[in-house]
Amino acid sequence: MRIIPAIDLIDGKCVRLTKGDYATKKIYSEDPLEMARTFEASGIRHLHLVDLDGARSAHIVNHKVLERIAGNTSLSVDFGGGIKSDEDVRIAFESGAAQITGGSIAAADPKRFLGWLEAHGPERIILGADVRDGFISVSGWQEATGKELIPFVRGYQKKGVRYVVCTDISKDGMLMGPAFDLYRELLKKTARLETRIGMSGVEDIEKPGIALIASGGVSSLEDLRQLKRLGCEGAIIGKALYEGQLKLEDLQALNEEEWKN
Repeated sequence: MRIIPAIDLIDGKCVRLTKGDYATKKIYSEDPLEMARTFEASGIRHLHLVDLDGARSAHIVNHKVLERIAGNTSLSVDFGGGIKSDEDVRIAFESGAAQITGGSIAAADPKRFLGWLEAHGPERIILGADVRDGFISVSGWQEATGKELIPFVRGYQKKGVRYVVCTDISKDGMLMGPAFDLYRELLKKTARLETRIGMSGVEDIEKPGIALIASGGVSSLEDLRQLKRLGCEGAIIGKALYEGQLKLEDLQALNEEEWKN
């Protein structure tokens, strides 16, 4: 399972919100590149970079920060927030993103999102599924939709989506543990059956149908272990790192093979 620290951007600075509320903004670093280099120095290989200004403005705003981080570290960056147009996609990839996440656009304009999936492939396009009370929220979590999480994800799964970042907004920034039950249900409802011949004959085995990246509420190493046991492909960590509840040296000290296997 991949361990993926998050950097959220407002005015080019590294911040964190609580439950997506912009009024709760807390600045943790004036220089996101310095923060990214700290992650890199601790053996981290992936970064989740979110343009919160872009999410509110409906277009990319902080692409220069992405460019600095991608150009000055070896981190594989997935970038989201405000990606609404083909031009935004071009800018993100040209600025160094390894992957981009589309959430609001996937809810509002499926045709455009699927066009990106076809053009760039399922390894580079991540479906963002931010959920509050079982329904998808968009525009930086400021707007609710009537779209239920599981049908939303399953619909895109059938059309080729592989990677899904799912955030339970109620857990975000609360440091009270991830939405284990939600992820368990989502993985079960998107699982695929693989037929094989075992000792007792032909049997169907459930395999993950999506690469699920859990986001929101991670506060301990045990949270990470439990997400791995559930079958999550990745886990995004934010506030727990910034508040010192999880330390980079703790992640560094983990047996690397535990997360690869």
